[in-house]
Amino acid sequence: MMKHQEKERILKERARELAREPEKKDTSGEYVRVVEFLLAYERYALEASYICEVYPLKELTPLPCTPPFVLGILNVRGRIFSVIDIRKFFELPEKGITNLNKVIILSTDKPVPERIDGMEFGILADAVSGVKSVPLHEIQTSLFTLTGIREDYLKGVTKDRTVILDAMKILSDKRIVIHEQV
Repeated sequence: MMKHQEKERILKERARELAREPEKKDTSGEYVRVVEFLLAYERYALEASYICEVYPLKELTPLPCTPPFVLGILNVRGRIFSVIDIRKFFELPEKGITNLNKVIILSTDKPVPERIDGMEFGILADAVSGVKSVPLHEIQTSLFTLTGIREDYLKGVTKDRTVILDAMKILSDKRIVIHEQV
């Protein structure tokens, strides 16, 4: 049973919350829609316009003699996609595979500089949080804690510390393409 003082405190707190001025909505209309996902407990996002679909990680076929960042291939309704674990690029700790893992399939219809034609692949995510719109003016362009390849792929950071990755750079990165013969 809740004491009278506790009830009064909760009611005052609610009243303060309801009396607060609502946050001003951005009227500039310049937003970017992103798909937010988790990698090793950090929040990342990719621009939704580069994402074909999000697919559950199931029936992954490992590929022998590939670099550690290539998890394998995935058949999505008859189309074969490589699945990349970008945690290995970012030197993030491994978390293991669970039922929450998803594959975010990247592709583009836009011209990609230095792009190898037909470049499409999936990126492993620990979990997908959802889609949201981020006002462009709220995206910070640099973050000193991101270094190396994470800095190369960085598009910006939101107010709530979600790292937005540059899908165009990921799709056009020649380090991801493997041309090896056994």
